[in-house]
Amino acid sequence: MFVFIDTNVLLSFYHFTSDDLDELQKLTDAIKAGAITFALPEQVKQEFWRNRESKIADALTRLREQRLNLQFPQICKDSALYPALRTAQKDYERNHGLLVAELTNAAHARQLKADQVINELFGVGTNYPIDNMLIANAQIRMSLGNPPGKNGSLGDAVNWETLLIMIPDGEDLFIISDDKDFRSAIDDTQFSQFLTDEWSQKKKSALHYYNKLSTFFAEYYPNIRLATEKEIDRLIEQLAASGSFATTHTVIAKLASYTEFTNDQINQIVSAIISNRQVYWIIEDSDVNEFTKRLITGNEGVVVEANLNRLKEFLSKQQDADLPSPPDDFPF
Repeated sequence: MFVFIDTNVLLSFYHFTSDDLDELQKLTDAIKAGAITFALPEQVKQEFWRNRESKIADALTRLREQRLNLQFPQICKDSALYPALRTAQKDYERNHGLLVAELTNAAHARQLKADQVINELFGVGTNYPIDNMLIANAQIRMSLGNPPGKNGSLGDAVNWETLLIMIPDGEDLFIISDDKDFRSAIDDTQFSQFLTDEWSQKKKSALHYYNKLSTFFAEYYPNIRLATEKEIDRLIEQLAASGSFATTHTVIAKLASYTEFTNDQINQIVSAIISNRQVYWIIEDSDVNEFTKRLITGNEGVVVEANLNRLKEFLSKQQDADLPSPPDDFPF
């Protein structure tokens, strides 16, 4: 399966999009697994790096403009709630400024999460270089008035000509783009009929169009899982089967490096903690204790009630009458 992602979709991860970076990570994992060939024209990479800074600058400008600027009428000041609101406003303004500064510094250093994910994606793409023939073909296309191409820009035309030449005949192409130059003027959920016909005639294959990565994955890879999710699952299995305190500490340290878990993973971790004595014996150890509290904080409604109550019992007792002090270590 050959997949082409237009530059505007990649740049949207620095701006405003309903897609999540996990969608790009899923794509990277699928490419590494050999399920997808990521068609990456050199023109896309150049467009991306050329426009990255301006896209980030616009996003940061909009973020700076998102201030509360609350105005309180005089009658509010006699309310017991007024001081709390003022404090919350000041906290917002302080954290808002810190966030802008943090993102600005990360952007300069190319250390934004989007930078890391897209760099990895580019690293596993199938690169198609630009040559004089491609440029000539793109210029002829624009001279004839054929799509794609706008405002005298050759970029989209170069990308299209690259795909026409480099994708093997008979191979379907899956295009993910939100560029109007690729869309139908009648229905913007459909691909340009002119380009669809051209692809069919020249490549003897079908062309499939999506304006979002999430839509593509929902249709073709609804059950694809991130490599990070698989690693978390593996660690949970190790925690449940831990046969020593040392193993428990090692696994907890690795799990603690992750900030997000699915609801199912949260329940599996809680179950492992309350069912394996190699874990609950040392729940008062700082690393195990801190991780456990962080895991359930805000997720109380997710955890099976009986398991949550049992876990809270463990956390609330320094020494439980039913749990004699454990030896230094023992096999499970």
